[in-house]
Amino acid sequence: MPRCDQCGNEYDKTFQVMKDGRTWTFDSFECAIEAAAPRCEHCGCRIVGHGVEKGGVFYCCAHCAGQEGVHELRDRA
Repeated sequence: MPRCDQCGNEYDKTFQVMKDGRTWTFDSFECAIEAAAPRCEHCGCRIVGHGVEKGGVFYCCAHCAGQEGVHELRDRA
């Protein structure tokens, strides 16, 4: 039976996520988010939506980017 790469649970309804040439097997979206979603450079939360990026650094929103001195980024609407 397939095993979740994040929590180790064996589950017959796992799914795979591919990112940056790597493939993971997960049993839930919760595990996929914990393993694969980037963290905001300012507040540390997992970025589940679009977020914003400058020079390879990710932020959950323009406000957090601004708190780090990156003022030209805008949230998408």
